[in-house]
Amino acid sequence: MNWDVIIIGAGAAGLMCAATAGERGRRVLLLDHANKVGKKILMSGGGRCNFTNLDIQPENYLSDNPHFCKSALSRYTQWDFIDLVTRHQIPWHEKELGQLFCDRKSSDILNLLLAECDAAEVTIEAQTTVKDIQQISSGFELSCEDVQQTTQLLRCESLVIATGGLSIPTMGASGFGYDWAEKFGLTVTRRTASLVPFTLSGKWLDVASDLSGVSLACSVTTPRKSFSGQLLFTHRGLSGPAILQASNYWELGESVTIDLLPDESLHDLIERWQSLHSKQTLKNLLAQLLPKRFVQIWLEQIDENKPVLHYNHKEIKELHDLFHQWHITPSGTEGYRTAEVTRGGVNTDDISSKTFEAKQVKGLYFIGEVLDVTGWLGGYNFQWAWSSGWCAGQFV
Repeated sequence: MNWDVIIIGAGAAGLMCAATAGERGRRVLLLDHANKVGKKILMSGGGRCNFTNLDIQPENYLSDNPHFCKSALSRYTQWDFIDLVTRHQIPWHEKELGQLFCDRKSSDILNLLLAECDAAEVTIEAQTTVKDIQQISSGFELSCEDVQQTTQLLRCESLVIATGGLSIPTMGASGFGYDWAEKFGLTVTRRTASLVPFTLSGKWLDVASDLSGVSLACSVTTPRKSFSGQLLFTHRGLSGPAILQASNYWELGESVTIDLLPDESLHDLIERWQSLHSKQTLKNLLAQLLPKRFVQIWLEQIDENKPVLHYNHKEIKELHDLFHQWHITPSGTEGYRTAEVTRGGVNTDDISSKTFEAKQVKGLYFIGEVLDVTGWLGGYNFQWAWSSGWCAGQFV
């Protein structure tokens, strides 16, 4: 069967592209190998879908070519998607740092996209596996297999690959997009799990495990970037928004420095408590600022807990460093199993930043996470899906 456009991957970018192309009158077929479309949309944001951010800047994205994302982000902005959400009467709210979430459920965003596709007369086929792709004179020919293992041949003028990255393989993630990019002669940059918890080993793993479930505000500094936010201790190491953000800018073997009392100076606090002649122990005083279990276990690292009046200058400096300059070298990350995104992907030097068409393969397009464009935590990756999908949808 012949189509104007076939899109492989019915996630955020694929759905957006399909609806946009369909609105232009293109006959669009959207394929996905999963039993349901938009699974990652449904699980995102704790089931509330952090669908964009009020402050979208190119600096919020990582890529070997940091300029590539600028065109799409300026042509389809967060305000454009917010307008679409508003038109569909979906209630939403802002959380910290400009993050926008649905008031109800993530399914509101998926249903919005499906409604847009329905209005544009897009055909969606789930449980369909693409076995082979051949370039032909009129475009592309796909050999596909449905759930009954029936093979069908499909032809199209424009082929869009929107298959995402490697993160969360239990949701069906695979290297399909990267494999086909390379088969068509495009290059793919090094890929790593990102927006992902750190794992620890040795002494610090034991400490993190003892503190599992404890959360506190911190700042995390990698060799390239610092982030502030919540840190969560886990049985395997460290998680929480600040850690996930930092993982975007961390490489295996590098150390990170964590300030566990970022809004205070422990040195100044102790001196103030001493000037007030406080007879309380340091543990009890710190428990007014930090989780009690954390304070108890943290002070055990230097075997210190006595009345605050009894600390000398050397001990105060040691305590200050313990809380404000915790140096650790993560043993790794939890990998794609829990990563929110894949850092790296199809080399953007091979892709038009205006149309998202492969420069050397006419009619072949790549959008969304499969490209070497990775956003921060906080709605940035969804906005990249909306922007890249919409822009490609104007040209396919």
